[in-house]
Amino acid sequence: MGLGNWGRTGQANAGAGYRSSAKTTAILMAGAAAVALIMPAAKAQQAAQPATDQPAAETKNADQQAADDTTLLDKILVISRTGETAIQSLASASHVDQEQLERRMATTPNEMLLGVPGVTVQADARRVSSSINIRGLQDFGRVAVIVDGARQDFQRSDHGTQSTFYIDPELVKSVDVIRGPVANTYGSGAIGGVVFFDTKDAEDFLKPDETWAASVTGRYESNGNGWTTSASGAYRFNENWDVLGNIVYRNYDDYKDGGGDTVAGTGFDVLSGLLKTTIRPSENSELKLGWVGSSDGWTETSGGVPANDVDLKSNTFTARYNITDDARSWLDLHINASYNKTDLDLTTLIPQNRFDPITGLPVVLPAGSLSTFDVGTTGIDIWNTSRFDTAGIAHELTYGGDWVGDDVETGGTAGGDSFYTPSGKRNVSGAYVQDKLTWDWLEVITGLRYDSYSLKDSDSETSGDRLSPRITVGVSPFESPSLAGLQFYGTYAEGYRSPSLTETLISGNHPAGVTFPFLPNPNLRPETGKTIEFGVNYKQDDILEASDALRLKAAYFRNNVDDYIDGVVLSAFDPTSGCPFGPGIPICFQYQNFAKAKIDGFELESVYDAGWGYAGLSASIIDGYTISYEGERADLATIPSSQVTGQLGLRFLEDKLTVGGEVQYNGKPKGNPVAKDYTLVNAFASYQATDNLKLDFRADNLFDVKYTNPLNGSTTAVLHEPGVTLKLAATMRFGG
Repeated sequence: MGLGNWGRTGQANAGAGYRSSAKTTAILMAGAAAVALIMPAAKAQQAAQPATDQPAAETKNADQQAADDTTLLDKILVISRTGETAIQSLASASHVDQEQLERRMATTPNEMLLGVPGVTVQADARRVSSSINIRGLQDFGRVAVIVDGARQDFQRSDHGTQSTFYIDPELVKSVDVIRGPVANTYGSGAIGGVVFFDTKDAEDFLKPDETWAASVTGRYESNGNGWTTSASGAYRFNENWDVLGNIVYRNYDDYKDGGGDTVAGTGFDVLSGLLKTTIRPSENSELKLGWVGSSDGWTETSGGVPANDVDLKSNTFTARYNITDDARSWLDLHINASYNKTDLDLTTLIPQNRFDPITGLPVVLPAGSLSTFDVGTTGIDIWNTSRFDTAGIAHELTYGGDWVGDDVETGGTAGGDSFYTPSGKRNVSGAYVQDKLTWDWLEVITGLRYDSYSLKDSDSETSGDRLSPRITVGVSPFESPSLAGLQFYGTYAEGYRSPSLTETLISGNHPAGVTFPFLPNPNLRPETGKTIEFGVNYKQDDILEASDALRLKAAYFRNNVDDYIDGVVLSAFDPTSGCPFGPGIPICFQYQNFAKAKIDGFELESVYDAGWGYAGLSASIIDGYTISYEGERADLATIPSSQVTGQLGLRFLEDKLTVGGEVQYNGKPKGNPVAKDYTLVNAFASYQATDNLKLDFRADNLFDVKYTNPLNGSTTAVLHEPGVTLKLAATMRFGG
């Protein structure tokens, strides 16, 4: 339910001749991708991708090349607590690496996660902030978004996205995704899953024989006249100590949608930075200290008119220490500590007709009025894995605990937006134990997590706790060469999410348009996610010739979320609703529990890679609805489009040049009032001209399709996404 009316309108026209040329190119790319997807599996040289695109090989020394001769599904997940790769994981896991991110030339988190099955990103006109949706669940901590171990818990009550974060793609080295409550070892509340952004390190930037290195990147985007400048520098003091710094500046005007209309309020400028140092006190231990920050600015519009100036500053500080000793198999200890502070200031640009949040009577919010949203999140995460054998069974016993504290302070002029994001404190903590047992063709994972929470403001306090189990069984029953890499698994897992401060404590009267009361609900019950998943992993090398590789992961899941929390509209004419008559229309808004939300779906990610190139296919089909305690069924508004994404990449000039494209079909979710089916086509090229010069080109939405993200269907105005966008970048690198 919304707290404002950020309408976006505008008029502009795109050249018909230009769109015709773009469509011709798109048809050629779509045909090329279709051909690639029906070809038989072939060989792999470089990093192949499970759900997105595959990185091209650049000129590397022999040691670097050998390290890269695995597919992305074979690379260890940063988020893994037992050193698993995606293809080894008995769960729905995906990995996106740095070369993929560079090829996507991403401006937003949405572009970083293109084609990852089951994952959708919602962003309204202010593209610099995003909310991640996994399997139809999002907002208020249902998806744990983590940057270098730090939870991103910023939340502001508004139309559209609620829980938002921003991380500049230029600072990110890789992204790991684990879908479903099997991810509950990574923190409380993640009943939808976890997305872990790992930022760049000096050792990823420096060549083995270098003491220092620096690079500069310049990029231009045609749609929105966007400019990006990035500079990086790394220094190696000695083999046990290095440091990396990175600064990025982006400046974008309003973009045009596929119909050629300018979408007001979509421009922004953002300055981001990264500073990270790695210290290795011994050959078995490592300490990483990091800072990631950003200073963002954008304009919110109402009815196409600039209404609010927004300034956001975010700073994340992290410390990660691990010690692993192969001689002591019981020791694989990790200690993470973090603090994230996000401050958002909203200043009105014009006088605005509002309603007093307490009385509900009309008031005028003067130009220059300030609303502030300050959210600080502190986190500690400690775990250890002990490895041992008993009676021929290998054990990986992982045990640990975590704590996250949110401190929310909002304020400003009466009638301003901050009134509707309650101040308060929330603490969530947990402890868990998990044992991964392996015997020949059988693998069993059993786990148990304990969660507790408390939240309070100046007037009330609530708390709760619960035990959540997990059991997974995987079998690899075949020994023949063609089927030895085939593995089946089944999982039952539970997760526990506490109510947020906003869901529990929101109060006052709707501020604009029409007025009606928001009712707090201190009696909200926590959500319990209960997921059943059946999946298959398949890994096969040397299919047609030496060094080829085929990788495939597929899963069917059913997630029942008991006591699901969602906003409901109550009638003042119903004496049992608790909704009073007052100023404005005779309704109230309140977050309430539903008996359950039922979500089920299918996910696929597959790739094959050859020396000449790669081809991949991913898909996700999701359906979901809520059921009230009276048995009434309603479509779940957070169900994203079903997607099928195909990719093709071709390599030339000894892997220095890679060209390719992506085709993505998006199907309309049931019950969504604004969504339509649409298909997007993208193309890219990457050329390592010299050891020190790299050129990148990308064209997004070549058909110039006019479309909207279905997750924005609940906003007050339909927001159309960018039309055709051409991107060109050059990177110069130096080192010695």
